[in-house]
Formats: sequence, structure tokens, C-alpha cells
Amino acid sequence: MTAAPPRRLTLLGGGFSTDEDGLLDDWVLGLARTSRPKVCFVPTASGDAPAYVERFLGAFGPRRCEPSVLHLFRRELDDAGLRAFLLAQDVVYVGGGNTANLLAVWRAHGVDRLLTEAGDRGTLLCGISAGANCWAEGSHTDSFGPLTFLPDGLGLLPGSVCPHYDGEPGRRPSYRAAVAAGALAPGWALDDGVGALFQGGDLVEAVTRAPGARLYRVEPDGRGEARENALTPRPLAR
Repeated sequence: MTAAPPRRLTLLGGGFSTDEDGLLDDWVLGLARTSRPKVCFVPTASGDAPAYVERFLGAFGPRRCEPSVLHLFRRELDDAGLRAFLLAQDVVYVGGGNTANLLAVWRAHGVDRLLTEAGDRGTLLCGISAGANCWAEGSHTDSFGPLTFLPDGLGLLPGSVCPHYDGEPGRRPSYRAAVAAGALAPGWALDDGVGALFQGGDLVEAVTRAPGARLYRVEPDGRGEARENALTPRPLAR
């Protein structure tokens, strides 16, 4: 019996929605299991915003891949069709927006279970902002307005995630405080511009399109504060 491949997850601090150079998206495509991967964009966190979908199709249409979009606010597939569609993807790319709403809608449609199954079968799971938050056990989010913690993710990546670590005021101290207090498990904080690949829950590669951007491992220091271990990602060639 052939053993299942380790689940692979990619957290993105950028991509087609924020960057013009396409470096992080090209990196993601290079991680796919085929040379012409099927790439499904999931814009649930933005309410399936049409402009977001159009930007994805404009960015990935010319690339060597087969892009598609999963709409859940005007769902067209029945349960069997939805499962077949998601399990056929080589890459599932989740967009940003509201993490709490994304998780609620996914659970209502069973997408959380299907993405877990797809990941276990070798599909690369990735995303930006809310699309990075969703994979972990918990995350740092503005889903409820002010920055806060959300200990309610899919749990496919152990610990917690904080996006926009250097890109939004208050992110860094708020996430550090949540980890120090035990409101969130130790986890990973991404500066904008960084990409991080995890396999079987372990970090195997970190890259960046932005000079000086870092990936951080954030943990309690045992004295009521949090400590950071800064990792220097590999620069992506322009």
C-alpha cells in the first residue's frame, strides 16, 4: 500500500492581489505536482467579490496552468460535483478577506472537510491573509473589527498564524500579546512579501519578494511575554 504524501501548505504574504511582479505566484506554481497545474481560486473570504475573481483570472490566465474559481455564494455544484471538482485540483489558492466568515461558510457547505481530503491527496493548499489564517489551529484577525485572536481554524497547520506582521499597525504587539497570554498557540508571523512552505506541519522553505521581509516563529518566553525567532527567507529572483 502506497503511503499518502505529507500534506503541503503555503502561507503567502502577497501574490496577484497585492504585487505586480508575480514572483510569489510563480513560486507557488513551481511547487505544484504537475507542470501545468489546475489552480482553483477560492474567494469566499471576500464574499466572492467579482473584481477579486477577475484579478485572479487576469493574473493566472496567461500562466502555464488551468485556472478556475469556486463560487459558494452562488453555488452551482451539488455535493458530489463539489467533491470531484476540489479533489481534481493541484493547487487551491484561498483569497483574503474575513477569516471568521470564510470558516463559517466553508463549514456550512462541507468545504472544510473536502479541502482536508484534497490536502491529504497531494493538493497544494495556499492562500493570503485570511487564506493563510484558515489552515492553522488559530489566527490573528480583524474579522470582528479590532485586531484580535481567533482560536478556530481548520487545524491543518499546528499552532497559529499572523499575516501582515509588518504591514498593518498593531499587528505585531497584538499577536505577541495573544501568544504570550496563551490565547493563541505559538505560531508563525509573516511580513508582507514572504512565502512559507510547510510539509507535514514542518517548515521546509521560506522565500521573499521584498528585501528585508522576515518570517517569525513566535512563542511564549515563560515570563509573561513572547519571543520572536526571525528567519531570513530566500530572495526570489526578479
